Parts: sequence; C-alpha cells; structure tokens
Amino acid sequence: GPCTECSCSSGKETDKDTSNTKKKENGDRSFIPKIFFGTRTHKQISQITRELKRTMYSSVPMTILSSRDHTCIHPVVSSSVSNRNEMCVELLDGKHGKSCLYYHGVHKLSEHHALQAAHRMYQAWDIEDLVSLGKKLRACAYFAARELMVGADIVFCPYNYLLDPQIRESMEINLKGQVVILDEAHNIEDCARESVSYSVTESQLRAAREELDFMVNNKIRQKDHEALLGVCCSL
Repeated sequence: GPCTECSCSSGKETDKDTSNTKKKENGDRSFIPKIFFGTRTHKQISQITRELKRTMYSSVPMTILSSRDHTCIHPVVSSSVSNRNEMCVELLDGKHGKSCLYYHGVHKLSEHHALQAAHRMYQAWDIEDLVSLGKKLRACAYFAARELMVGADIVFCPYNYLLDPQIRESMEINLKGQVVILDEAHNIEDCARESVSYSVTESQLRAAREELDFMVNNKIRQKDHEALLGVCCSL
C-alpha cells in the first residue's frame, strides 16, 4: 500500500513512464528495479564480479557496461589507438561499403546467456569472459553488453556512465525508479567535475583562431565570428 510513514512519493506516483510503472500491463506483477553499481575503474568491476561469483547471487542476470576500448573485437578497429568510436560508427553506417560482421552477431551472445539461464548454468562473469566468448562466437561484446541490460537485475559500470547525462543518453540508461550504488563515493566529486569539463591544447586554440580569422576577413557571419575570435585571442 501507499507509504504513509515518511515523505517519499511512493504513494503519490503519477508518472506514466512505461519503464517505471508499478504494475505491468500483462498483470499485477510489481515493477522490479534494476541495481546500477558504479565504480571508479574497470579493474574494480572485475573485483566485484569475482566476489559476486562466490555468493548465492551468482546466477542473477547481470551485465557490464564499458567502452569499446575494453570490448571491441573487430581486428581493425580494436587495433586503432585513438579513434575506435569513430571507426565503429563508420562501419555501422556502412560509409565505405563495409559493415561490421561482429555487430550482426550480437544476438549469438545474448542467446548464449539466455540458454545458460534456462539450464541454470548462468554464472557471474567479467568483461574478459564476455570478450573471450564474443571472439569465439564472432559476436560484438560491446553491443551485447548493452542488449543484456534489458533483462539484467544488476548493471555494473564506471561512475561516468551514471553521472554524465550525455553518456546516460547514448547508453539508454534510465535511472528513474532504479537502485543506484556508488562504490567509494568520495571519488564522485572528481568524476562529476570531469563530466562537465573540457580540455583544449594550445595548437587547437591557434587553429581555431586562424579559421575564425579567415571567416571574419571574408565577411562570413562576421559579427558572430568576431566575438569568438576575441575569446580565442584572449585565451
């Protein structure tokens, strides 16, 4: 029933958001929130999943969200040092007439975990386990981990996946009505600061100044570019 002992809004919920409704359309089954477990580093996620495997909750459906740096198995993209994200997007868009065959095999990984769960063989796993299985099945571990989030009860990820609104949106993370656990939360301040900060080099500033100078001299939206040029010069 409604909560009357404290000031929480559990008895006054009016939001129509389908992902957070208290009862599902197909019956009176209560909404069960996911647990989002945020850590500072990927190494800490490995430690936590190792401990989870030792508990009675090892068979609980889970997933680990991480970057392409840790999960991409495409031989060309994964060998790139700096622009893995851009190369991945280009392959998915088929810009150069090529596509990623590993991406098209994502369902193989999700089906594998579903099969394990059905036979009660499901065990907590780590990123390395998922990547290894992805290579074996020729399936993308990065997108498989995101797909597994739909049926997962617990989702492990770095802090910034929960704190940075842009990353939350790109990863389709909705925290409303969910349980959020932040490990070593005294590091949150630094992470939050990084999420709303941006770094530029002197060479980038010089390049921007030259381009803006060209725009002003050629009278291209001169009024707008003069103001930006002034900012670059002052920096």
